[in-house]
Amino acid sequence: MHKIEMPQWAIDRALERRGKPHPHEDLDPRKTALIVVDLQNAFMIEEVAVAYVPVAVEIVPNVNRLAAVVRATGGKVFWIKHTIDSGSLTSWSEYLGMLTPGTREGQLKNLAPGSRGHDIYSTLEIKPVDEVVQKYRFSAFVQGASDLPQRLRAEGYDTVLITGTVTNVCCESSARDAMMLNFRTIMVSDGNAARSDEEHMATLATFYAIFGDVMDTDYLIERLQAGAGMRLAAE
Repeated sequence: MHKIEMPQWAIDRALERRGKPHPHEDLDPRKTALIVVDLQNAFMIEEVAVAYVPVAVEIVPNVNRLAAVVRATGGKVFWIKHTIDSGSLTSWSEYLGMLTPGTREGQLKNLAPGSRGHDIYSTLEIKPVDEVVQKYRFSAFVQGASDLPQRLRAEGYDTVLITGTVTNVCCESSARDAMMLNFRTIMVSDGNAARSDEEHMATLATFYAIFGDVMDTDYLIERLQAGAGMRLAAE
């Protein structure tokens, strides 16, 4: 697992701007969606990897635990699959055109629908009530990348918990754009994975200081259960 230690400058900046450590700790579980970004074989199994992130395998138990609590308290889990196909050569030529021929071919092969690399990692516990979303850019929330924002709005979700890989690429892009679209956004510190501790913490620190909230799995579970308890007491 990543070594997680929020730098003091990020804590100070967050407190200065917001006045408290966690602006989103008052969770309504019924309006909360867990977004699992790109936990696919193409990032977790070296032989089909387009970007191998070993820590992504280590966060699977946390993602499964959090998913179970989100479902149990009235929210929903959305599994995001990064997708690159032949159409991407035109629609996302800026990105693919920067890659070496070998790297580009690997992405077209291992992130295409139906490929082994495109599949979600085997020990992740996907349930029939969950939804699977294809995305065609790093961010799942940027215009034209997927229909995730529309699905969330239609189903009444205003809070998103971001997990997955890579912390500082697709997860960060999705988290920032979610906040820009007015979703209450929380990055899960021990539910995201990058290639190094430094990259992981750089993203979490900047996100926490400016864009949204950062919590670990245990604290999120506590807050979801507390929110569910408050609802039951009110009823």
